[in-house]
Amino acid sequence: MTRPLLMLDVDGPLAPYVGSPYRRPEGYLTHRVPVRSWRERQHAAGIRNPRPLRVWLHPDHGPALLALRYELVWATTWKDEANEHLAPLLGLPELPYVDWPSMHHDDPDGLHWKTRHLVAHAAGRPFAWVDDEIEPRDTAWIAAHHPAPALTLTVDHRCGLRPADFALLADWAEVNGS
Repeated sequence: MTRPLLMLDVDGPLAPYVGSPYRRPEGYLTHRVPVRSWRERQHAAGIRNPRPLRVWLHPDHGPALLALRYELVWATTWKDEANEHLAPLLGLPELPYVDWPSMHHDDPDGLHWKTRHLVAHAAGRPFAWVDDEIEPRDTAWIAAHHPAPALTLTVDHRCGLRPADFALLADWAEVNGS
C-alpha cells in the first residue's frame, strides 16, 4: 500500500512567525536553534555573533503528523537541517527532504519557486503540499500537470497548522491513498 506524500514547509505551517516575538501562538514553545544556513546569512550581513534562530513549535504537531496516513517529506528551505534541528523537537524521525536545485528563483509562469520541483519530486504519486505561500495559480498548474490527485493547503503563517488542517489532511489521505 502506497501512502500519499505530505510535502511539509516549516516556516509558517510548523513554525509560525509574526512581527513581534511576544505574540507566540497558544500552545507553541520557543526554541533557539543554531541553524547553519541562518548563521551564514547573518555573517554575510556583517553580524559577527548571531544568536540562534528563534523558532516556535507546537509539541503536539509531531505526533499528529505521524498519525496521518502519509509519507512525510520536508519541502522547506531548511532541507536536511530540518532533520537535524526540528525533527527531534517535534518527535519526528529523520524524514526525506526535497533537495532543491535552486531556491527563491522567478518562474516564467509566476508560480511559486517550489511548485514545479514538488510535482517532479512526487513523480506521479498523490501528494498534499502544506505551505503558507501557495497561490491559486500553483493549485491550478498542479491540477493541469500532475497525473495523480494533489491537495494544496495554504496555512496562515501567523498561527501555523490548526486542528481543522489536520482533519482535512486526514480526510484527504483516506480518499486518495491507495
